[in-house]
Amino acid sequence: MDATELARRLLYPIPAHQTLGLEVLRAADGAAEVAAETPPALTNVIGSLHSSGLITLVDAAGLAAIIAACEEPGGFDGVVPLGAAARLQFHAPARGRLVASCTLSDDARTAVAAVCTGAANRARTTTEAEVSDAEGVVVCRGTFDWSIRRR
Repeated sequence: MDATELARRLLYPIPAHQTLGLEVLRAADGAAEVAAETPPALTNVIGSLHSSGLITLVDAAGLAAIIAACEEPGGFDGVVPLGAAARLQFHAPARGRLVASCTLSDDARTAVAAVCTGAANRARTTTEAEVSDAEGVVVCRGTFDWSIRRR
């Protein structure tokens, strides 16, 4: 299911996403891409996006992929994904337009889909995202551990 519009509706109101200028490019079939232009106000001492901006991209890409794992419209209603832990690995300065991509593993997609359909009340999963610059250089990789439940 293409959940791009749903991911946009759910992610855009989050203050950290607004500060970063987050765009949801795609969210479908358990995969997502989000992007942002590096805002000067969020750069570090070398002019690279601060780690807080990079974790925002990693978090948003994972969350959009989770949203995109629901197989039916309305399946995400009542689903509460909560972050439990996050890890980042820095590979290069993060400057300019950055794109974070995340594709759920088959096991993660199945677990999330079960919560979306109501077949399960809870799931735990880990998302992995890669952040690349406009030249395709991977600047950061990150993981996010999630606890997902149905209200």
